[in-house]
Amino acid sequence: MFSPVVFITVLMIVLLALSVRQRIRNRVFRERAWDGSETKSSPISEALTGLIGTAGGIYLSLAMLISFMELNVPNKVNFFSVGLEPMAAVSFTLAIAQPFFIKLLQLRKRF
Repeated sequence: MFSPVVFITVLMIVLLALSVRQRIRNRVFRERAWDGSETKSSPISEALTGLIGTAGGIYLSLAMLISFMELNVPNKVNFFSVGLEPMAAVSFTLAIAQPFFIKLLQLRKRF
């Protein structure tokens, strides 16, 4: 009924939404007090900015590591007939998973 591409796309959208939601919760938890300024960016925009910034930082770190180790990484990898850049896919996946790892560490410290 569903092709693998549709399934992967829906899965990525759901994981992206859950990651943004967790980032918003983490941000609200850290900053409960209002700073008093008249303009304030929304939690969703801050979460998306954090997600893209984290993914970019991971991407740059991976690029430096691959360059330093002189590894040969293919330009594109086909995954269910979808072409992906390997480093971008890995960095985006790790950036999506990061807030969940932070939540697990917070729960581990609590108990």
